[in-house]
Amino acid sequence: MHRTRSSSKSRRFKWAIVVLSFVVVGSVLFLRNWPSFGGTISGERLKSAQASSHYQDGKFANTLPHPPLESGDVWDYLKEQFFGDQMRVPPSAIPISAIPPASMQTQSPPGLRAIWLGHSSVYIELDGLRLLVDPVFSNHASPLSGIGPKRFHAPPIAMTDLPKIDAVMISHDHYDHLDMRTIQYLSSKGTHFFVPLGVGSHLDEWEIPDSRITELDWWESAEIGGLTIICTPAQHYSGRGIFDYKETFWSSWSIIGPKYRVFYSGDTGFSNHFQLIGNQLGPFDLGIIRIGQYGPGASWIYSNMDPEDAVRAHIAVQARRMLPVHWGTFNIAFHDWDEPIRRAVDAANQRNVDLVTPRVGEVVVAGEPLGSHSWWEEVR
Repeated sequence: MHRTRSSSKSRRFKWAIVVLSFVVVGSVLFLRNWPSFGGTISGERLKSAQASSHYQDGKFANTLPHPPLESGDVWDYLKEQFFGDQMRVPPSAIPISAIPPASMQTQSPPGLRAIWLGHSSVYIELDGLRLLVDPVFSNHASPLSGIGPKRFHAPPIAMTDLPKIDAVMISHDHYDHLDMRTIQYLSSKGTHFFVPLGVGSHLDEWEIPDSRITELDWWESAEIGGLTIICTPAQHYSGRGIFDYKETFWSSWSIIGPKYRVFYSGDTGFSNHFQLIGNQLGPFDLGIIRIGQYGPGASWIYSNMDPEDAVRAHIAVQARRMLPVHWGTFNIAFHDWDEPIRRAVDAANQRNVDLVTPRVGEVVVAGEPLGSHSWWEEVR
């Protein structure tokens, strides 16, 4: 009888191992083959990555070392995740300035105009060309439809109502910055994509023609329609799955036209790279700077600067006007949804920085005043 019980337990244990193995293998195959997770860096793209001075031991690396993750940071993370009392979602609708599609179809005028589309997505008209940085039009910042962080608001214009976009700059491959559905649609309209090293592997997976992809290392540049697109440094990380941490690169972008210059920070912590960019490429007419989704702990701030550091970055990069982004669209951090903009406004006022606070969809024109007001205070 004892031997029979032991044999039964042994069989159940073996079956449990078999089932668990199937689950693990199935999960791995799912992650590697579901299109929205992206591709795996290989071939010529891998060779280009390996040739970069920023590629070490099979992964990309920041210039400054990452501070160690303290046990207290882990506890703070778990505590805020499950017990935090912040108002991370707006209590009522965010005001949107809807963009009439007809207004986007006319010839792009000379000069510089920018429209915040939500989160880090910004539409830019620069010296006659139409550009987008980190465009995300999907409802969720996630590889799976209907799952993951959901938008607080709709985009101010439908993706299908956009004019022909000449070029897109992608800062890195996280889901709130690189969206398969958006990329595939823009590609179908003939858009060209500028991406950091390795990110082209995701676009390859999504059947974007190689002729429409330009991969760049930090400080490398390319030309399009009279503009110079420069891949500039950032302090962040990458990864769309469980097994691809830091396999593709991350960057900021500097866009240089005949008359105007734009800097986009991408996701980053604060470091001396802002001063280097400002000294070599500034001054900029517009700095599009991330201010939200930070903390807790030094490990997080290292790669996701807070609003005060964002204002410091704006000053260091030598931009004349600051457009704050990376807030107000997705619940992906442990602070009140409007805390980043409140802190950024205070810091900008203390440093005499020209910070504009447009509604989503409102046009910012270089050289013209914007009647900024604290619209988030009306969301109650």
